[in-house]
Amino acid sequence: MAKIGVEDSLTNVQEALRQKGYDVVQLSQESDAKGCDCCVVTGIDSNVMGMHDTMMAGPVIEANGLSADEVCQKVEQNLR
Repeated sequence: MAKIGVEDSLTNVQEALRQKGYDVVQLSQESDAKGCDCCVVTGIDSNVMGMHDTMMAGPVIEANGLSADEVCQKVEQNLR
């Protein structure tokens, strides 16, 4: 199953993804995203500086305003 990086504060999303069988990794540092197929972030720390240093090649999903189920759906859509 795919490895999904999820920000620490999104515990409900982490649990929902685990229940669906995903390998969930907490993202507490940028380097934690290495090896992830997809990452889920809160969206609070938007890229204000316009920097484009990429730690992974997979999609990044912004969870701001979404339920845990909606985030799971977006993860599944992006991994197809």
